[in-house]
Amino acid sequence: MQNLFQILVDAIALGSLYALVSLAIGLVFGVMRLINFAQADYITIGAYALVVPTASVSPPLLLGALPVALMIGAVVLVVTLLSLATERLAFRPMRGSDPATLLISSFAVSYFLQHLVMMVHSGRPKSVGIGNSLSAAIEFWGIRIPGTQLLTMGVTTVILVALVFFLKKTPMGIQMRAAAENFQMARLMGVKANRVIAAAFAISGIMAATVSLLLVVQTGTLDTRMGLMPVIFAFFATVIGGMGSLPGAALGGFIVGFVSVALQAFLPPDLRAFRDAFVFMLVIGFLLFRPQGLIVNRAARERV
Repeated sequence: MQNLFQILVDAIALGSLYALVSLAIGLVFGVMRLINFAQADYITIGAYALVVPTASVSPPLLLGALPVALMIGAVVLVVTLLSLATERLAFRPMRGSDPATLLISSFAVSYFLQHLVMMVHSGRPKSVGIGNSLSAAIEFWGIRIPGTQLLTMGVTTVILVALVFFLKKTPMGIQMRAAAENFQMARLMGVKANRVIAAAFAISGIMAATVSLLLVVQTGTLDTRMGLMPVIFAFFATVIGGMGSLPGAALGGFIVGFVSVALQAFLPPDLRAFRDAFVFMLVIGFLLFRPQGLIVNRAARERV
């Protein structure tokens, strides 16, 4: 029984991370019908903002040397400004294009940012010592919970509550919900497209910065592709939950987290190295039976 509870805690922690990335993808898709794969590079750049560009192994810290509150604020500011810049320079001029063109633009931005990081920092992994005090595990009734998992679950809970409040109680949040339901009608009612889309990108940047810090605290390493796999799994989660549905994106993130941890726990040892392949197979099987996802958004036509 304790083993099952341990698996449950691990699954919630991993699902929390995927849920944050899924929500960031779902927000932008909801208002712009754009799957922004550059979200992975927002995460990577947020992590690399912590270190001096010229350092290689065990680098001295840049933003990471600041007090915790200032460090978090600085990383969030860097990634938010980056996401707003990519929206303004790369996506806004193509807003009237078809979804395939927007998708290609997303890949182009992603590859540009990825190679920019490699040019500045090189492609070698780096080690960063942030949040070492959180590596210790806390025991509850025989269940060991690392501090990093508690942090991830707590931060995700706070962000989910804040996002629900923002979307339901603030004018900008209500406008974003209206745009997600019917963008053209929302514009006719006075919703400013540039402002709503920029707000969606800004929130996605805040979430990317949060995931950056959580990944660095958990792993203690930086890699130029560190944001890639979380975004791929989060994209699967968004598809499972229902494209354009924020509750579906969060639900899908937790489902993918549960499936990943369960496979890691119950697969034979020889097959655990292929866990991700089994996750992909399950996603394909799910889409064959319910391609629209678990929660279907009423807005089914293309927008913007």
